[in-house]
Amino acid sequence: NMDEKGKMMNEAMIPRSFRLLLELEKGEKGIGDQSISYGLAKGDDNSFTNWNATIIGPPGTCFDMGIYMLTLRCGDNYPQEPPQVRFTSKINMTCVNQSNGVVEPSKFAMLKNWNPACNIEALLTGLRHEMTTPANKKLKQPPEGSQY
Repeated sequence: NMDEKGKMMNEAMIPRSFRLLLELEKGEKGIGDQSISYGLAKGDDNSFTNWNATIIGPPGTCFDMGIYMLTLRCGDNYPQEPPQVRFTSKINMTCVNQSNGVVEPSKFAMLKNWNPACNIEALLTGLRHEMTTPANKKLKQPPEGSQY
């Protein structure tokens, strides 16, 4: 059965453009977690480099119902190397550089210990989960809608 073989193929070994095309299709269909969304910044970006994403803040935290916009840059070595992730919406989180919105790899385990099997969706889900941690969930937040 070809399907089974295809599934067993290590995702990390799929060529970059094909891998990102699969991620794009999943993002556009909105399958999975409805509190995150992502897609190409420009629809005609054949290099699949620049992405826009949104995370809706988790309930029971200071981020509750906030809509946080991010940009991701998947470089030439993605998925062997993690994307660069930056919040464009101002947000107060321990892993986010407060001057420019960059998610600091040294302060966010998922980027620091990047696994090539990881993808954009998992990264966004991980950041949303980070909002629920004791270090972040009660931090005072900038006024809603403010940008870096």
